[in-house]
Amino acid sequence: MREESLASPRLDGKAAFSNKRNISTVLSDLKLLFKGPVLIANALPVVTGFWLALYFSGASFSEYLNVFFLTMIGSTLVMAGALVINNWYDVDIDTIMDRTKNRPTVTGHFSLKAVLMLGIVLTILGFVLLLFTTWEAVIYAFIGWFTYCILYTMWSKRRYTLNTVIGSISGAVTPLIGWAAVESSNHVVPIMLALIIFVFQMPHTFAIAMKKYEEYKAAGVAMLPVVYGFEMTKRQMAVYIACLLPLPFYLGPLGITFVVLATVMNVAWLAVSIYGFFTKDDMKWAHVMFLCSVNYITILFVMAIVVTLPVFN
Repeated sequence: MREESLASPRLDGKAAFSNKRNISTVLSDLKLLFKGPVLIANALPVVTGFWLALYFSGASFSEYLNVFFLTMIGSTLVMAGALVINNWYDVDIDTIMDRTKNRPTVTGHFSLKAVLMLGIVLTILGFVLLLFTTWEAVIYAFIGWFTYCILYTMWSKRRYTLNTVIGSISGAVTPLIGWAAVESSNHVVPIMLALIIFVFQMPHTFAIAMKKYEEYKAAGVAMLPVVYGFEMTKRQMAVYIACLLPLPFYLGPLGITFVVLATVMNVAWLAVSIYGFFTKDDMKWAHVMFLCSVNYITILFVMAIVVTLPVFN
């Protein structure tokens, strides 16, 4: 009896540790399946669009609190569904690439059938919730979902270097979803914000493609650096960033502080891009460009909220 009583705590401890490890593994798998950082990055412009629609319409946030939660939860579920379906479809590519080899679709932690069903269920639930906002928000969400899942993932990603342009549409609609949940997005501010996201995604994605050149090449994905080389990619990155230069001036309604800040960031990012023509370490430069792009879009959309807070007006 004494030996059994002494052994039991150790066994219970091992079981508890195993349970914690299993929970941790599941959470880690879900984070990879939902592409956590990508999901969060796409949710921010929805918040910004929603907030700015309230600001320019003179509406109170408290009056739209329910609509806000419906919009955020609904759009996030739709985006999560699209990302999960992307994982399901791209399992053969993900098996080859180091950056994706730990996804549960590759490791086998989740069955492909379960992943597909999860993606479909999340998508449907998201659209159901968005139906309680406005039809315009639903339409933009559908455009984003269809573009990402069908036109990008299943059609263009493996065939054409224009896959980046096509896929960028899905990210560009995010501020339009948030704005349209409050009122019509027929306004210069959400349109310009959508255009900024659309253009930004090209140099952002090209930087990733350069960093992961060998992996994309091995997987046979038609990314621009793989098909046309680094020099062509650098030229296109500079051109797209240059296209961002005039866009802040259409966002005068957000105030001079926002316009100046956005312009300074555009010029700085363009300077880093031009430096790429003279660097000898393409991979290091591509990483710097990636960091510039992530910080650029985050600061821009957070600042759009900050400059319209009551304390600044």
